[in-house]
Amino acid sequence: MRRSVRPRTTLLAAGAACLTAVLGLAAPATAAPHPNPGYMAANTAAQIAALQQIKQTESASDRKVDSRLLVENKLRTDRSAHTALPQVQSGVKVAAGNTVLVDIRATKTSDALVDAVQKAGGQVKNVSQREATVRAEVPLAAVSSLATRDDVKQIQPGSDAMTSASSAPGRNSADTDPVSKQTRDARVEQATKPGMRANLAAAVVSQGDRAHAADTARQQNGVTGVGTKLCALSDGVSSLAASVATGELPPVDVLPGQEGSGDEGTAMLEIMHDVAPGAALGFATAFNGDASFADNIRALRSQEHCDIIVDDVFYFNEAAFQDGPIAQAVNAVIADGALYFSSAGNEGNVGDGTAGHWEGNYVDSGQPIAKFAGGANNFAAATGGTQILEPLSASSAGVPVTLWWNDPLGHAGDDYDLYLLDAGGNVVTFSQNIQNGTQDPYERINTTGGNQRLAVVKFKGDAKYLSLSALRGRFVDSSDGLKAYVTPGETSGHSAAAGAFSVAAAPAADAFPRALEPGDPPNPAGPYPGTFSSATKIERFSSDGPRKIFFNADGTPVAGGSVVRQKPDITAADGVSTSVAGFSPFYGTSAAAPHAAAIAGLVLSGNPGMSNADVRQALTATAVDIGAPGVDNRTGAGVILADRVLAYTGASPQPLAVAQAPSVKGPNGSPFVKPGDTATVTLPVYNGGDGTAASTSVVVDSPTPGVTIAPRSKRYGTIEAGQTVINSFTLTVPATQQLGVPVVINAKVTFAGAHSPTTQTFQIPIGQPSTVVQDFAYTGAPVAIPDNSAVGASVQIPVSGVGRASKITFSIDGTSCSTAAGSTTVGLDHTYVGDLTGTLTSPSGATAVLFQRRGGPGHNFCQVVFDDNAATAFSSVSSTNAPFTGSWKPQSGLGSLLTDAVDGTWTFKVVDGGPVDTGSIRAVSLHLNGFVA
Repeated sequence: MRRSVRPRTTLLAAGAACLTAVLGLAAPATAAPHPNPGYMAANTAAQIAALQQIKQTESASDRKVDSRLLVENKLRTDRSAHTALPQVQSGVKVAAGNTVLVDIRATKTSDALVDAVQKAGGQVKNVSQREATVRAEVPLAAVSSLATRDDVKQIQPGSDAMTSASSAPGRNSADTDPVSKQTRDARVEQATKPGMRANLAAAVVSQGDRAHAADTARQQNGVTGVGTKLCALSDGVSSLAASVATGELPPVDVLPGQEGSGDEGTAMLEIMHDVAPGAALGFATAFNGDASFADNIRALRSQEHCDIIVDDVFYFNEAAFQDGPIAQAVNAVIADGALYFSSAGNEGNVGDGTAGHWEGNYVDSGQPIAKFAGGANNFAAATGGTQILEPLSASSAGVPVTLWWNDPLGHAGDDYDLYLLDAGGNVVTFSQNIQNGTQDPYERINTTGGNQRLAVVKFKGDAKYLSLSALRGRFVDSSDGLKAYVTPGETSGHSAAAGAFSVAAAPAADAFPRALEPGDPPNPAGPYPGTFSSATKIERFSSDGPRKIFFNADGTPVAGGSVVRQKPDITAADGVSTSVAGFSPFYGTSAAAPHAAAIAGLVLSGNPGMSNADVRQALTATAVDIGAPGVDNRTGAGVILADRVLAYTGASPQPLAVAQAPSVKGPNGSPFVKPGDTATVTLPVYNGGDGTAASTSVVVDSPTPGVTIAPRSKRYGTIEAGQTVINSFTLTVPATQQLGVPVVINAKVTFAGAHSPTTQTFQIPIGQPSTVVQDFAYTGAPVAIPDNSAVGASVQIPVSGVGRASKITFSIDGTSCSTAAGSTTVGLDHTYVGDLTGTLTSPSGATAVLFQRRGGPGHNFCQVVFDDNAATAFSSVSSTNAPFTGSWKPQSGLGSLLTDAVDGTWTFKVVDGGPVDTGSIRAVSLHLNGFVA
């Protein structure tokens, strides 16, 4: 028997009447403060009833859609819903054109799903195969129809995040980056002008280098980070070129298309370089969604071979009681041998009275909510009172609020809802997703003003353990009698992964320059130009632990029902200087984490092969206790000092002798080596380490059949740090060697040192390059480049009849060059070339980066040739070069694409990494030289 549905106005009245009958009260015409602060007003219950009616009548496919998306669409399309809920806001960001950013969680990602999103009018931003997530900007009206697909599990508002920087008031995420890309790129172009370095003052050095005694530790131990690679994840590295050009940074390996937007990443890299100047550096953005963040963590380890990875990002949908996808990626790279550091967060702590966090068991208040089901949580249960509202401070406007409970991810069968009320008891916003066994135990809202209140309602199911967090908000007593209930344990997500280092912050120099909230006590100052000591105070905004965990990563209960992880682990410096605009001073646990990571880099540099467990033991054993005696939930083991930890581990300068690219001459000094030739191979070995490479020898061999090398080995003797020694070998190529197939040689360098041996592989071209160029062009229609999307636009170029190639160039063509927006005569039109990254991929899968986020606001590529032999690198361009024409050296060598036969399909891809600009790929060509027969 199907139950009839009454008009919504009747349901509203019924909801109010139900509560009135239960409480024995007359519903007031308008909301007014009630003498009992635990009371929920009838108008509140009526509004929740209307929201619950929407929830109760959702279809099976609608249950896959986040409640905020459903209600936002209903408020726009259903007048009765808007009448019933006049003050309710969904909190969903709806862009021009009525589109919303969503994460589509699927059974698996596929071309069919991507096509369906595009046919629905969506623009795909990122696709994660591993996490089975498509991130896209889609029309709000199309969300429900996409949810009807069998391969769609959930559709949620695009996962958003914040960094842990406190460099400017109210700055919560990279979305609020105060520096426009135009301003930033203008600074980059100014800094990268030829000759600018000579006019600059001394490099900017983080005060944390001195406060951690890293400067004297490097001098005393002779250790600089050599032999390690430190990699960061943050918002972006938009000013990276300026920092490299001015000498603040060495070249940095950035995952192509993952440069991000903003400059917190640049500032973090500068901190790491100040503390560990000999370390190699890498970067990837964490701001393309949670799935992309997890993918990039893994890619930094697998593709960039990072030894230490650090981030300062927290996604609001990271589980409190279980390691979610991001934490699982952290666990994976730790298991593979990497060290991982993450900021503990700037969300406050109980000890300093700055917390906006409560967790504990759900206790039914005895006050049913609305018509259908549910009871409100009693926050005051532990004190014997009754209070169903958690009051927020006047300064807690615009902060994210998350609710978690202890069901496993993807299997939440207990259903809780979260409501935000104003001081008059009106529902302002809400989150009331259905949890029926296949969803996450998670609800999320944003506050809209100050002095608001939170209510947690159990819609159905068992009483669970809850975690309620107002991220960078604060729970405080209200003027009308509500009490604030706070508990420690703010730190969660991947920073709380068991093997990660969660890093709290203490000021290196000046105190944070403003009160966190009106009436707060002064913020602490740091010891600079002295070093940290037991007198050091933690930043009042630094998040506390510990973190309670109920489930293993696979969703099974942990042994014993729950475990408590000690977090944070250690403390490091913030409030430091960088050369990056907007990050001097740089406050927050965002600045602390890279200091700690770089000190760990010094430890590994001076103790190669040291295990993760030994590094952890060394950092915690030598930390200076600065909080409660012993390990505590605000500072962990204490603040770390580089000199103490390097002395503890016995760090010493290590040599690092590595073979460099050889030069080869054929018979009679010919620059070409042909089948049957005997050639001379001159092989340099460079010691880029901190110590002397003694007893250095090199063994050279080849896996190529028939090739002989004589002698097999040679002594290179003692090579001082920074010195190069050269020796020669004879290479004989068999007459049967196929023309164009390179000879592979391996150079194994052995020396006295922990990094020994090192092995490099080189390829020796065989044959004389032909002067005949074969051209292959893309002949299809123009392909639009999606704005601010990691998916990008691609065109394919088929190649046949070449076999092996001796040389490659790539051109972006065009018949007539101009800077006109949308020009149809250029090879690639775009209104902001500095947003673009272009890559070329061979049929074998090898990829070279042609250009990477250079050119600022300049428009259009036209008649551009990328050639390894060009005199000038494209990385040196400025917007004044637009339209970009002529020959340029690519970001990475095209010659690396010629190790295999070139016949097959080549792919040219362009990613637009910045917002609000458009363009298309129109005409591109590949140019290949073969060999003289």
